[in-house]
Amino acid sequence: MSPMDSKFSANPGFPPARMTALAAQYEAQRIAFAPVVFQCVRIAWKRGILNALAVAGKQGLADADLAEASGLSRYAVSVLLETAMSAKVVHRQEEQWVLSKVGHFVVSDPLFRVNADFMQDVCYLGLAELEACLEHEKPLGLKVLGDWPTIYEGLSVLPEPARTSWFNFDHYYSDSAFPDVLPHVFSAKPRRLMDIGANTGKWSRMCLQHDPALHVTMLDLPVQLNVARQTLADAGVLDRATPHEIDLLDESAAFPAGQDVVWMSQFLCCFSEAKIRSILARARTALAEGGRVLVLDTFWDRQQHEVAAFCLINTSPYFTAMASGNSKMYESRAFIDCARDAGLQLIDVRDGLGLSHSLLSFAAA
Repeated sequence: MSPMDSKFSANPGFPPARMTALAAQYEAQRIAFAPVVFQCVRIAWKRGILNALAVAGKQGLADADLAEASGLSRYAVSVLLETAMSAKVVHRQEEQWVLSKVGHFVVSDPLFRVNADFMQDVCYLGLAELEACLEHEKPLGLKVLGDWPTIYEGLSVLPEPARTSWFNFDHYYSDSAFPDVLPHVFSAKPRRLMDIGANTGKWSRMCLQHDPALHVTMLDLPVQLNVARQTLADAGVLDRATPHEIDLLDESAAFPAGQDVVWMSQFLCCFSEAKIRSILARARTALAEGGRVLVLDTFWDRQQHEVAAFCLINTSPYFTAMASGNSKMYESRAFIDCARDAGLQLIDVRDGLGLSHSLLSFAAA
């Protein structure tokens, strides 16, 4: 089997739907009013209106009941729920509001919670600058959160609630894959692992706890390494780790050599393809003989379900407006091509890890 063979779709496709002109016009208007729908459904959820309907079940609740539960006026409740009804989140049953199946996912699905909070607290205001960001390939929307060239310099000091929502979003996706991927990482019994983009140090901590003979080198910006150090210190494993401060965008900055595994998790998508090639080329030179470069990431073309592909594709504008200005959620082929240009060859692909991850394994060509 070729490393690229997969039971997962190579193209989730979103094939053109057969629909009438009237249905197509309706879909177009749904796009035009999408920000209104998002805000009304989000507020109805946050103010407890949808939760109250979930408890009420098929009996439903009237405007007056929901006004009392939410602390809003009956007018406000009607504004929110009529828009929610247009989005199929609720429906009317005589004078009662009843939660729909879509509404139940809004209330109970953690995927909705982390995505909605991330969009509201991190992205919403900055996305107003998206057109300028696309023109200049700079994250001009980031100014609503702070004065940094990219969001990565400011992650540990983001204002609340953006900081919490960013890390909840990041960890919800990445942490789900970590237990699944550990057996693949340690199958060759590596002694030295380099964690590029160590972030909060959660992955380094997990690896050090998994294998007491392992040494980890963590590469990141100083502000992030301060957090990672504390994570490892709290777990009692900092003595087997070497924090290495580095600006990964500096293409002259070499990586520490002699690594059995060079690890990158949800990291390369933070950069342009030119920077990805540079990072992978330096990762190759850091490998010990027989070493592997392991890339764990979420590729929209390798998803089993359209909902996952939809979420990933629509995360790309965050990278444009808020993160770096020139990165995105990539197709897997983009990483594989960059790796080839960097002197690496693909030797294995593992799909279906965690929520939506794939593990690409590379060796020196």
